[in-house]
Amino acid sequence: MNITERIREYYLPKPKPDVPEKKLPVSESVNENAASLREMFDGSSDLTLKIMRLKGASGAKSVLVASMEGLSDKEMISVCITNRIAQFSVSGKDDLFTVLQRDIVTCSDTKAVAELNEVARLLMSGFACVFVHGCRYALAVGVQGYAFRSVDESQTEVLQRGSREGFSEPLKVNQSLLRRRMKTPRLKFEMIKIGTAAPTDVCLCYLRGAVSEELLCEVRQRLACAPLESVFTSGCLVEYLEKGSRSVFNGVGVTERPDTACGKLCEGKVAVIVDGTPAVLIVPHIMVENFSTLDDYSDRPYFAAMTRWLKYIAFVIAVFLPGVYVALASYSPEFFPNELLTRITTSVSKTPFSAFSEVLLFTFIYEIMREAGLRLPKTLGHAVSIIGGLVIGDTAVNSGFIGAPTLMIVALTVICSYVIPDLYAPIAALRFIFIIFGGVWGMWGIMLMLCAMTLDLCSKDSFGVPFLLPVAPLNAFGLRDVVVRAPWRVLSRKRFIVENEVT
Repeated sequence: MNITERIREYYLPKPKPDVPEKKLPVSESVNENAASLREMFDGSSDLTLKIMRLKGASGAKSVLVASMEGLSDKEMISVCITNRIAQFSVSGKDDLFTVLQRDIVTCSDTKAVAELNEVARLLMSGFACVFVHGCRYALAVGVQGYAFRSVDESQTEVLQRGSREGFSEPLKVNQSLLRRRMKTPRLKFEMIKIGTAAPTDVCLCYLRGAVSEELLCEVRQRLACAPLESVFTSGCLVEYLEKGSRSVFNGVGVTERPDTACGKLCEGKVAVIVDGTPAVLIVPHIMVENFSTLDDYSDRPYFAAMTRWLKYIAFVIAVFLPGVYVALASYSPEFFPNELLTRITTSVSKTPFSAFSEVLLFTFIYEIMREAGLRLPKTLGHAVSIIGGLVIGDTAVNSGFIGAPTLMIVALTVICSYVIPDLYAPIAALRFIFIIFGGVWGMWGIMLMLCAMTLDLCSKDSFGVPFLLPVAPLNAFGLRDVVVRAPWRVLSRKRFIVENEVT
């Protein structure tokens, strides 16, 4: 076996045979159910089992109350379950499970469960499960009481006007934030589970009558094909929703704001909510949506249009400016005005690097600083800003390590990239690519990469929707919210694009 085969055998996971999960029915014996749960959780310390006696005319019946410590509210278990069982008495003719569900347990969220596998999943979701001797069903009672982050303002999508609420980690809380804003029975929540080892609750949210059935079926199919053991963040599902797309740009939208998600649902999109993360995925997602925010629809139309064009210009500057500067300084300096060319020449001559090396090196240093500032604790974040602003900035220019024009170009590029935060990842990647192509092949390299980027944008689609819609293919009615932000009396007019117009 050569070294390549050894590396492949070591790193590539071996295919595991699909072993169906063994279904364990609920036993009539309380003791057997308790033993099965202990074996299933392998003696985990957070599993709580309490055996009680239910008084009746024919004698006491054993009752098992199972819950997970830290996930259930102990006070609710005491008030709604254990105290009621200790005080209640049943007659010999009554069906025990019916009496338990109808008269004893006072919680509204109850369901009958016939399999221990489902019981274990509900226990880990915060339910308490009650077993009665002689019954082949367990009663799952919703007494969730785990700690979670309260509903707070989103830190990634900051708005001047609008709601201050953002999505939280619990799935039910996020559903309630959407339901409170869209009080209509057409709003549907469809629950699915993803994960072979530890299934995670994933919710498909859509507006019936506005969403396409083909889109819903495609979303369900792509999520069902995700071979994941568990889903710890919504980003794990992006690659499967994009169906292996290799484009630099993302065809799946992400939001942490309920009002933004509601607006997308009204447009016929589907929201994918993953339990345990505040980032909600929106599909389909097109390019122009990266340049619009809710503030655009709160401001006056002329100001919103001006702001949107500032974002378009900032995107062009953030992607092309460093590469074009390197290409012109290295191969076509005659395009610079005389005074500017003199200053650039003087600055480059005093530094040990060429213009190409300066821009590439300083951009690389900035990305390191950004990553350090992002990962460091907040108490150390000020140190990174001081080092970056004073040492790497002013000191680097004064010491002759880097030229002032290069520092200005990189700083302007960085500022412009922050104007469109949703596109920061593709902007950072394209910036490096344009710098390299401009430094090696000049303006010919810039034009070559521009053609490649345009081809990528035009060929990409999101669930069958062209990524550059309504620009390519051109839809004049859709440009009312792209080129400008039309007044609300124009935006409120609904016009459905027929299928042959889109294709």
